[in-house]
Amino acid sequence: MRLLFLGFAALLALGGAARAADPDALWKIVSQRCVPDQQEQGQPNPCAKVDLGDNSHGGYVVLKDLVGDTQYLLMPTAKVTGIEDPQILAPGAPNYFADAWAERQFTVTAAKHDLTRDGISLAVNSVYGRSQNQLHIHIDCVAPAVRDAIAAHIEAVGNTWAPFPGKLAGHAYRAMRVAGDALTVNPFKLLAADVRPETVGGETLVVVGANLPGGAPGFVLLEDQANSATGDRASGEELQDHSCALAQK
Repeated sequence: MRLLFLGFAALLALGGAARAADPDALWKIVSQRCVPDQQEQGQPNPCAKVDLGDNSHGGYVVLKDLVGDTQYLLMPTAKVTGIEDPQILAPGAPNYFADAWAERQFTVTAAKHDLTRDGISLAVNSVYGRSQNQLHIHIDCVAPAVRDAIAAHIEAVGNTWAPFPGKLAGHAYRAMRVAGDALTVNPFKLLAADVRPETVGGETLVVVGANLPGGAPGFVLLEDQANSATGDRASGEELQDHSCALAQK
């Protein structure tokens, strides 16, 4: 056990390089450390939280990412590879985006600053834009330029997928909006209903909290598809700000 612990400590210390070298690094942290520690010791270490789930919802963990002060990852306790995994669309599948939004207080607390809903974002990268084969939703501040662009064009974002006016981080995204203070709809299913099943692995999906026209709370969903010709790896994480400049204003 001591050797196992030291191995995970080294993995965490090495950060991005180690994770890129081992595409199952996050899954090993979830399945061999966080979940067993919660079950056996009542502690989520090295995760910040472990929700083991029950008959009504699936389990998940929240792990502090090594990049930035405010970035956290939400991951299933089950083996789910990523956006392309059919498990996330199965009947009764957990709404992991809703769980991630509910756990955004980890980012807010780390920011040491009140962040309004339009300052928080959730992102899942495509198969080509990720280094890990365990579904992980990035929870972090949205880039100020992205927040401003969404606010400026919120009237043009409708209830179905359509091109977002202008590029975001240099890429052309499609967008749609959903109403509500919480994510009662599943963004994965909204995307899957609009793209071909064989292409979903090349998609990135981002959810940004928003204030809809009239001031009602809601969300803007953004998607982009990988394009080898343009070098676009469909990494929606690019719309986030891991330095959380919004917390410094």
